[in-house]
Amino acid sequence: MAMEGRGMEKEKDIDDLPKNEANYTALTPLWFLKRAALVHPHRRSVVHGSLYYTWLQTYHRCCRLASSLSKHSVGFGSTVAVIAPNIPAMYEAHFGVPMSGAVINAVNIRLNAPTIAFLLEHSASAVIMVDQEYFKLAEEALKILKEKIQSNFKPPLLIVIRDESSECDPKNLQYALGKGAVEYEKFLEFGDPKFVWKPPQDEWHSIALGYTSGTTSSPKGVVLHHRGAYLTATSNTVVWDIREGAVYLWSLPMFHCNGWCFTWTLAAICGTSVCLRQVTAKGVYSAIANLGVTHFCAAPVVLNTIVNAPSKDTILPLPRLVHVMTAGAAPPPSVLFKMSQNGFRVTHTYGLSETYGPSTICAWKPEWDHLPAETQAKLNSRQGVPYTALEGLEVVDTQTMVPVPANGTTVGEIVFRGNMVMKGYLKNPKANSEAFANGWFHSGDLAVKHPDGYIEIKDRSKDIIISGGENISSVEVENTLYQHPMISEASVVARPDKKWGESPCAFVTLKEGVPKRDESKIAEDIMKFCRAKMPAYWVPRSVVFGPLPKTATGKVQKHLLRTKAKEMGPVNSSKL
Repeated sequence: MAMEGRGMEKEKDIDDLPKNEANYTALTPLWFLKRAALVHPHRRSVVHGSLYYTWLQTYHRCCRLASSLSKHSVGFGSTVAVIAPNIPAMYEAHFGVPMSGAVINAVNIRLNAPTIAFLLEHSASAVIMVDQEYFKLAEEALKILKEKIQSNFKPPLLIVIRDESSECDPKNLQYALGKGAVEYEKFLEFGDPKFVWKPPQDEWHSIALGYTSGTTSSPKGVVLHHRGAYLTATSNTVVWDIREGAVYLWSLPMFHCNGWCFTWTLAAICGTSVCLRQVTAKGVYSAIANLGVTHFCAAPVVLNTIVNAPSKDTILPLPRLVHVMTAGAAPPPSVLFKMSQNGFRVTHTYGLSETYGPSTICAWKPEWDHLPAETQAKLNSRQGVPYTALEGLEVVDTQTMVPVPANGTTVGEIVFRGNMVMKGYLKNPKANSEAFANGWFHSGDLAVKHPDGYIEIKDRSKDIIISGGENISSVEVENTLYQHPMISEASVVARPDKKWGESPCAFVTLKEGVPKRDESKIAEDIMKFCRAKMPAYWVPRSVVFGPLPKTATGKVQKHLLRTKAKEMGPVNSSKL
């Protein structure tokens, strides 16, 4: 009884010393920018073609942006949407917008006008900063919004961002200015470079709003706080070999989870951001060879493009070891192996928009150095262990929430807990209730835990194929397909099967240069290849050729493939 009584008492510290202004401040990554300007005022902060800024210049530009926004009554409680590729203004917005007290909503430039209209309305964006090439897209979205809201429509402040690179048509800028948009540089001129910005009073205050892909329903608005952004940005430096002064290539869009928080990490390490407006293998290799790039992040689909690039687009051997962080989908071991052969050191991470981007890492162990390269690639394809700043990661039974045994075979759901989990979905209590059930954030990803504690994704819960009562991991089948010499991309879904209920159906894209011949023979060759590498019931019983449908964030739209597979009818009745 005495122990029970003690357990109910309020915990008492060894002292009664209070927080005060001298010893406590809310965590925010905004301080990183001020420090970078102090420590390395003349070091290049952002490079974009022939244009570059120093850290002092970037700090002053961000202060101007925050100041000018404040003069337009944009501050705490406001949202600023930014529709732009990887350009300096997008980087500056990640500091300037929250320095004004507002929340940045970095919008995916690959979205269509109706979806952007939904985002602008849902986020109640007071300002839209838009790259000149995407002004008409923003204009179309606002037209849709105006027609919907009608008399209650209050147009946001429109700021158009000039980009004088050869990839941009100057007519688009003139069109935007003719429509009354304010040019970004002119907008900055209204601001004070010595603007005294204030950190958030509470680190729980929102810093960023991002939207999920929304492939089967309306996108959900993921709200992130200053504390999580600070901890993730610093954790990036701890878990990855990115050191002070690194040269980072922006091949990952800054609108993807705020560039996986590397927008803020680069300021923390006083590194240099090299902007890449359009991602191509040639552009990546060129930046490495000519601009001193040491690090970049990319989804597996980009790595696949890099390793399969024609020789005319590559510059090999690499002039230095280049570190690559990949996440977004489970990378095929074959792609990791080829990247390693080309001189890249790939760090594999995993996470979601709801966890500030990557939040687990396949931490490399020295004892793996002596293993065969193929074995290393297989080990490195696992999703791994928690980031330094992630307090809770587990694989649990979906019914009981009990952790699965670490045997590498029992499948459960990946759940998260801690400071790297979002505040919640904006204006969506039902989704929040489901996402945070039982005190964990539910990812919807199915995985196993290996004896060494590393987790490995087997599938999304909705992507598991059940054939004759046996579960088949579409990810594992895809990994095997990627090893086939003729396949560039692959995605596997369930197709109705008269005998087994469901069987794997492979949708594949062939590599460039593969001789055009009878597809039925290539399909037979692929099935034969698979039979030699996996259980018979895992082998795709049908193969469909052509480009894979993808979301605006580059993820394969499996729900469309499932629909197509269903429309094809049961396997036995298929011409394949």
